[in-house]
Amino acid sequence: MLIEIKVPTPGESITEVELGKWLVADGDLVEKDQEVAEIESDKATLTLSATESGQIKIQIQEGERVAVGAIACTIDTSFVVERKPEKEPIASELFVKPQEAVVSEPEKKSVAKAAVKPEDSNVKVTPVAREMMEENNLSMDEVLSGLHRISKGDIEAVLALPKIDKLTSTSSVSGVPFAEPVEAKAFSREEKREKMTSLRRKLSERLVAVKNETAMLTTFNEIDMSRVMEMRTKLQDKFVGKYGLKLGFMSIFSKAVAEAMQFHPTINAQIDGEEIISPEFVDIGIAVQTPKGLMVPIIRNTESKTIAEIEIELKVLAEKARTKKITVEELTGGTFTITNGGTFGSLMSTPIINPPQSAILGMHNIVDRPIAVNGQVVIRPMMYVALSYDHRIIDGKDSVGFLVKIKELIENPERLLTSGRNPEEILLGL
Repeated sequence: MLIEIKVPTPGESITEVELGKWLVADGDLVEKDQEVAEIESDKATLTLSATESGQIKIQIQEGERVAVGAIACTIDTSFVVERKPEKEPIASELFVKPQEAVVSEPEKKSVAKAAVKPEDSNVKVTPVAREMMEENNLSMDEVLSGLHRISKGDIEAVLALPKIDKLTSTSSVSGVPFAEPVEAKAFSREEKREKMTSLRRKLSERLVAVKNETAMLTTFNEIDMSRVMEMRTKLQDKFVGKYGLKLGFMSIFSKAVAEAMQFHPTINAQIDGEEIISPEFVDIGIAVQTPKGLMVPIIRNTESKTIAEIEIELKVLAEKARTKKITVEELTGGTFTITNGGTFGSLMSTPIINPPQSAILGMHNIVDRPIAVNGQVVIRPMMYVALSYDHRIIDGKDSVGFLVKIKELIENPERLLTSGRNPEEILLGL
């Protein structure tokens, strides 16, 4: 029986996709639910799975753009796919297999040392590499077999090495010993070219459009992270025990953003032609770096969720983005974006707006720095934050005020429970 596997629709607004990469070869035997290809859309990379087991016949080539619903491949189910045993063989089945000799750890290391001798081959082995091979019981053949195939560049690099006989430290002229010659380093002049994915092309277009179509400015501030870090350290074990995951800074900042929006709603607004749209909800996009590029999953109605709920949803969405399981709907929309360059060590940057949104918050690396507190110089863990915004709709007063409110909430995390207000003022009815 021949089964047709068609290109699925990533989302309602997408009618065309690109076959990014085949994960199997034409004629391979595949199992049911096995991932066989990657589908590239303008917003996400999705996987195509086999609906039945059998032999696959590829109909679309890599890099080809096709309409949603086109036949990507067929599967001939008349070919039987032998599945791997799901259980260990029983004792009665073991007699047909050769019994492996039981070797103690010292014996294994001695065997490994014997197999690692560099003098048995012409391959030089550094002391560190030799020690690693011994620790992992790897022979020279096993290491060499795991290397990449020999290329033109490798051959040219060998031919470029100087034809000098190896000198030992005992060689000398007039009693002065020679030092061993320095080995020439291999180098290459080759170039690698690969086609940009649909996601990368779309991202490039959007970034250029933002620079050309918005009046983007960036304002900065710095936040003392002491209180939040103390809270996180103090309650981390209880948080993990209750929710099964660690508390991060992103969920806390997301909640702070949602609260700060109540004081500066224009940060959450968008321009649509000659109209201004002001949502009464806060849908925050969290920038996630994936092997295929930057993706921004959306946490909807952040203003109505607790920090724990935000943290849980963020983990689920980020994992789906990295494993290409996320849907276009989960990447669509959003009224504001947060990006954290601090995870890569960035001290300060100017994040770029994610249209049609009007602003984006950039978090950065936490660094101990001397600051003045009550007339005294103290060392505190500080983070620079940046707010890039579209000056066509957001005034400087609101942009600066919004960032100051974020600073107040993070430096006084108890205010996240009082909608950003001073608890003492609430107590006194002010």
